[in-house]
Amino acid sequence: MSRFESGDRVRIDIPDEQDPDHSRYHGRHGEIVTTIKDDAGRETGDERDSVVYRVKFDPGEQADFRQGDLRPPFDADGQR
Repeated sequence: MSRFESGDRVRIDIPDEQDPDHSRYHGRHGEIVTTIKDDAGRETGDERDSVVYRVKFDPGEQADFRQGDLRPPFDADGQR
């Protein structure tokens, strides 16, 4: 079961500052445009890892994330 679906607005949460994607994506908001299935869940034992979420950011940039890097967005007041 997927936590998020196409069309959902999300916030990227990569707290590890050593992660190469931290400075580029951490804290950014975008919209899920599609989900892609793979077999990563077999390796980790968690089927949620078998879903890759393609996120489109406001300027048109896209990137792929696993569910562990996604959170609900903050609204304009900084609330969830």
